[in-house]
Amino acid sequence: MQKYICTICDYIYDPALGDEDSGIEPGTPFEDLPEDWSCPDCGVGKEDFEPYDEE
Repeated sequence: MQKYICTICDYIYDPALGDEDSGIEPGTPFEDLPEDWSCPDCGVGKEDFEPYDEE
């Protein structure tokens, strides 16, 4: 599954891990996150994330 990175603080959302503190179960794709989900590190919305390629 595609990981996404916050363009503000570099937090990486990994669908395999989810976001336990926000009640997001492991295996939840970024596209399926609630519209009001925000970065757990800096608080920005989904619009400030972009696909992350590990290279």
